Amino acid sequence: METIEAMEIISSGPLTTVQDLGRFGFGQYGVAPSGALDSLSMRIANILVDNPEGEACLEVTLMGLKVRALTDLVIAVTGADLQPLKDERPFKMWYSNSFDKGQTLSFQGPINGFRAYLSIGGGISLPPVLGSKSTNLGSGFGGLNGRSLKRGDILSSNSPHLHLRAEGKALDRELIPTYKKNWSLRVLFGPQDDHFTETARKTFLDSLFNVTPHSDRTGLRLAGPAIRTKTGMEESIISEGVIAGAIQVPGDGRPIIILVETVTGGYRKIATVISADLHLLGQVKPGDSINFQEVSMDEAYEAFRDMEGMIKKIRERCICSINTGQ
Repeated sequence: METIEAMEIISSGPLTTVQDLGRFGFGQYGVAPSGALDSLSMRIANILVDNPEGEACLEVTLMGLKVRALTDLVIAVTGADLQPLKDERPFKMWYSNSFDKGQTLSFQGPINGFRAYLSIGGGISLPPVLGSKSTNLGSGFGGLNGRSLKRGDILSSNSPHLHLRAEGKALDRELIPTYKKNWSLRVLFGPQDDHFTETARKTFLDSLFNVTPHSDRTGLRLAGPAIRTKTGMEESIISEGVIAGAIQVPGDGRPIIILVETVTGGYRKIATVISADLHLLGQVKPGDSINFQEVSMDEAYEAFRDMEGMIKKIRERCICSINTGQ
């Protein structure tokens, strides 16, 4: 494969990073997985440009990113509608678009959702760190020099010309997600739900929580009714490993949904967001509201199988379309 300079960052916006599916197996050393917060959108973006699903993409937050193609490319943008423009004209999302050398892509601001994912046919050529290209901002490694992108950065790609035939592939309209301001997230209770009163568990399920501005890639902090532990419980527990989707309840009783930039925690976890809903957390933004819906383990497995089945159908359809030239 030939590595070619593919894209120049003209402006970066508030936070644009390189992310893939993340790095796993290093939690015992304090290394967070990082990775795309909306992994479903990222996987589909890669499928549309004929990349492996786990290839690194750009995770674009809110607005402000502007890039220039340094060679002919095929590009897809999925996730939040941040009003992308191709040379100042509306750009079709959930679709593989061709870009000629010199053309630009910019993001004006959100209509819905919070994070968009930009894939380049041929991927982003960067050395993996601990098996992943994902940017770990807190530790300063992965991605491009362990930081968010900035003006003047150049991203390279592997033989992007071999992916130009993927232009014109689109996600079926009925599969395109819509992002609203009110979210219902499915959860499994545990592992420390028995530390909370029955009234607290009921309050957790029956209440609407608001996402505060003090939220980031580490976690979503929620405002709402306090979720109280049983009488006599210590405020904290011995720190233990946590996973994305775990819902911690600190001493003030206000839940925090853990995301991808932490691996340990010393607060009780009342519940965990199921795997099939984790990608939604990447589109939740400050000011949105959340309610929680309890499901069974069997329902959680079924939801995960449904999601993976959908991805398989998308992948097979796109491969078929490429092979037939449709």
